[in-house]
Parts: sequence; C-alpha cells; structure tokens
Amino acid sequence: MSKLKTYQEQLQEIVEKGINAAEQQQKKLSAKPFDFAEKLETEAREYSVKTLRERYNGYSDSLFGQLRTLNSRFGNFAGDLVAKLEKEAAEGADVVAEAAQDVKKTVETKKPAAKTTAKKKTAASA
Repeated sequence: MSKLKTYQEQLQEIVEKGINAAEQQQKKLSAKPFDFAEKLETEAREYSVKTLRERYNGYSDSLFGQLRTLNSRFGNFAGDLVAKLEKEAAEGADVVAEAAQDVKKTVETKKPAAKTTAKKKTAASA
C-alpha cells in the first residue's frame, strides 16, 4: 500500500505544480492589459486628444500605404508568374500538337498497308 500512497502523493505534487504554473501564467497575462492601460493613461496626460489623433492618423496612413505597396508588388510578381506559366503552357501545347500531328501521320501511313494486307489475305483464301 505504501507504493500506492507514494504514487498518490507524486500525482498530487505534479497537479499542484501544474496549477501553480497556470496561475503564474494567468497572472502574467492578465497583468499586461492593466500595465498597458496604466502606461497609456500616463502618456495620454502628456498629449492632447488632437495630438493623439494626428499621431494615430499618421501611423494609420503609413501602415495602409505600406500595405498598398506590398499589394502592388505582389500583383506584379503574380502577373509575371502567370505570364511565365501561360507561355510555358502555350509552348507545351505546341509540343503536344506537333506530337499529335506526328502520330496522326504515322497512323495514316500505316493504314493503307494494313488494308493491302487484309486484301491479300482475302485473295489468298479465295
């Protein structure tokens, strides 16, 4: 029975450590918004609302400008990639068309030979 008691105590210690770790993480996470709010409150006293709005709008304009530039670059890259793929597809289609023509010519040249062989067999059997 002493082994079972030891296992029980070890299990309880593991659970206790897990609870303590979760509690510490929760406290760290929950402190962040309050720390931020306190910092914001302190900094907000240094600026007028008008100044804060101007700074916010400036950052916002900058961010969206950068996103538009990135979108434009991506569009150019995608356009180049599509053009390259279309060119390769067209070249591949040309190769397939040429191969189909060659196969068609080969089949057409072999058809008359097959017919004459069939005629010879019919004449020979008669």
